[in-house]
Amino acid sequence: MKKYAVIVAGGLGSRMQSSLPKQFIMINHKPVLYYSIQAFLNAYEDVQVILVLPEEHTSRGQEIIDAYFDYTRIRIVIGGRTRFHSVQNGLHEINEESIIFVHDAVRCLVSENLVQRCFDAAMQFGSAIPVTPSKDSLRLVLPDDTNEVIDRDKVKLVQTPQTFHSKILLPAFQIDYKEKFTDEATVVEAFGLTVHLISGEERNIKITHPIDIYMAERILDERGY
Repeated sequence: MKKYAVIVAGGLGSRMQSSLPKQFIMINHKPVLYYSIQAFLNAYEDVQVILVLPEEHTSRGQEIIDAYFDYTRIRIVIGGRTRFHSVQNGLHEINEESIIFVHDAVRCLVSENLVQRCFDAAMQFGSAIPVTPSKDSLRLVLPDDTNEVIDRDKVKLVQTPQTFHSKILLPAFQIDYKEKFTDEATVVEAFGLTVHLISGEERNIKITHPIDIYMAERILDERGY
């Protein structure tokens, strides 16, 4: 089965207190984006990477590809005004039956094992959405400004790569955009299909705040990067 990894790198550095987009921040002497791409290339020798970048940062992305990777396995696509449109632009590059991973570039600690488990589950169920349990107590704020407790055992925290068979994901992304589309799972559900959840990884964190850089450095040190 053909494999494509659509890696979406459209974030800015506002919460990192940096003018540099998060995907280009250096961790252990390499950009965040490097680790995200490398995880997929390590997981499967035949995976093709579609890197979705803001137009103003495509040259920086190309520099990373030229410095670290075999350019024949990676292509750059310009992103859109929302995550939905950026993923949609990436999917336009795929026209054959395949398993498609959609991954946040700033989840640079994704493991090869998680990528492979997502593939196996998508082959069996058509989709694979990695999730982790909530460790914190949760409360729901109601319209009248009161609040109520939520059973945290019924809540899951969603990660990427969200993985689908092309026969599901490609037609799903032909529907009209809605603001509720926060990830690929919500798009597929709006298309009328259910998604299959699998166990994610606690270390598959999203680089959002400065403390995340410190945590990522320690984890990469443990992995020998």
